[in-house]
Amino acid sequence: MMDAIRWDFSFDVVVAGSGAAGMSAALTSHFEGLEVLIVEKAARMGGSTAVSGGAVWIPLNADSAGAGHPDSHEEVWEYLSGTVGEASPADMKRAFLRAGPAMYDYMASREAFKLAARTYSPDYYPDLPGAAMGGRALDPVEFDGRKLGKRFRELRDPLREFLVLGGMMVNITDVHHLLGAGRSPKSFLHGARLVLRYWADRLRGYHRGTRLLLGNSLAAQLFHSVVRQGVPYWLESPIRAIHQDGWGRVLGVAVERRGAVVNIQARRGVVIATGGFPWNEALRGQHYPKPTGPWSMAPRDNEGQGIELALAAGAAMGTGHVSPAFWAPVSILERREGGPLRYPHLVWDRAKPGLIAVDASGKRFVNESASYHEFVKAMYGADPAPAIPAYLVCDHDFIEKWGLGLALPGGRPRRHLIDAGYLIRGDSLEDLARRLGLDAAALSATVKRYNDMAKDGVDWDFGKGGTAYNRYLGAPGHLPNPCLGPLAKPPFYAVRVYAGDIGTACGISVNEHAQALTAEGATIPGLYVVGNDMQSVMGGAYPGPGITLGPGLTFGWVAGRHLARAYSQQHQQENQS
Repeated sequence: MMDAIRWDFSFDVVVAGSGAAGMSAALTSHFEGLEVLIVEKAARMGGSTAVSGGAVWIPLNADSAGAGHPDSHEEVWEYLSGTVGEASPADMKRAFLRAGPAMYDYMASREAFKLAARTYSPDYYPDLPGAAMGGRALDPVEFDGRKLGKRFRELRDPLREFLVLGGMMVNITDVHHLLGAGRSPKSFLHGARLVLRYWADRLRGYHRGTRLLLGNSLAAQLFHSVVRQGVPYWLESPIRAIHQDGWGRVLGVAVERRGAVVNIQARRGVVIATGGFPWNEALRGQHYPKPTGPWSMAPRDNEGQGIELALAAGAAMGTGHVSPAFWAPVSILERREGGPLRYPHLVWDRAKPGLIAVDASGKRFVNESASYHEFVKAMYGADPAPAIPAYLVCDHDFIEKWGLGLALPGGRPRRHLIDAGYLIRGDSLEDLARRLGLDAAALSATVKRYNDMAKDGVDWDFGKGGTAYNRYLGAPGHLPNPCLGPLAKPPFYAVRVYAGDIGTACGISVNEHAQALTAEGATIPGLYVVGNDMQSVMGGAYPGPGITLGPGLTFGWVAGRHLARAYSQQHQQENQS
């Protein structure tokens, strides 16, 4: 009998997961006067947010006009209609556009985080009606990890690919300065300040640099707010069950902690925010296209437990999405020790001039400067068979200037990558093709046609560099097309890329209040689902940078507010009776 449960702890709200969505729900519930507990499966806080690029897509935000891009509901609705369309219910899109700006103002006014609108950052389909050239995407400002004190070690570390010197975070601006330090006094001073700050941190005993950027900054800011507000959190405490009464209302959860299972009463409700299922082989096999594999950039903790528990509680998976995941091409270094190291080819190398992507036939199949999501969609849609793996190919000059995946530019050592089979080197295109197992004549013909088009600056086959978003990621000042350049100087290099993801897009069906729904569309009282556990409000489409974190923060806030309103309404009814 559920009424016979012995509760070891009691809170108003229990939040499972400590990414942006989970901490947004927890902080909002706390700000609204509720008693909250965060339970986190991992040993550190931050979830997928901490290892992400950190962009937050919030159309109509208060800072977009100041960034030079005044927005309007009509424009963004037209853009979402063209990119998302019927893949997501209209009421969910309206809820996001209504709540997103309000969430931003609410959180910023309570100093939960600080973001800055991008002055130039095209939406991913800039030629579609309603697209914006900036303002909708916001970035976390730099955060000083020293503010967390001893709890800094409780923050999940960023991906190694976002680190240099073994522990210093850098963004694209920093990389440009570091690469240009020998040519520009300004870049030298910028780089010197970064390096001196980093080594000062290490000398003070920090395990990595405390200058935090990107998603690690956002996770740190939210975590700092959790600590400052005194919201309790339990690490290494996975949720194991959802307790319900005979009518299906959620009463609380069972959580494993310190080797025992404890029952926690959730007087108002439970929020599931455990990060989706990219590392759940069974769910991936059920929902992903074929082939699929262990290629995700999401944390290994994201194994779908929250979704499975919500399903067991009577919730249903969402339907109608155009993609089950948010895709990203990923190259993989198989290391002798420490397991595989995955590198997401997001925005750095693919759009630069002098790189092509080919399939197993040695032919191009995609606009290499398309968004990472569109790139993988093209991998799956290649004819006559999916281009998995695909091959990113470049020449000597390209790799020296831009690098290629884990192979760093500027003459950095890369012999170890070649020996490990990650980076493939050929003295000629024919030699490279042989090492890749490709048809040499086909690869040579592909490169010749590409080089001929590069001379004129127009990619007649796939349109590389044909949109504002493409050119935004290209090489500034490279004319006539910042994304097109020849592959001419040997040796030639390649890496294999796979159909990876940065998180799942299909999840539990919810309403505009983030309440979990049954297959019949009824709410499950007391159960809320947000973040990548929730059916994406974008329906698996990818309109712009930050379309996971923006809705994650927003619907976490929505859930917290709804929990608080339900609490207030119940008290009013009790006082009137």
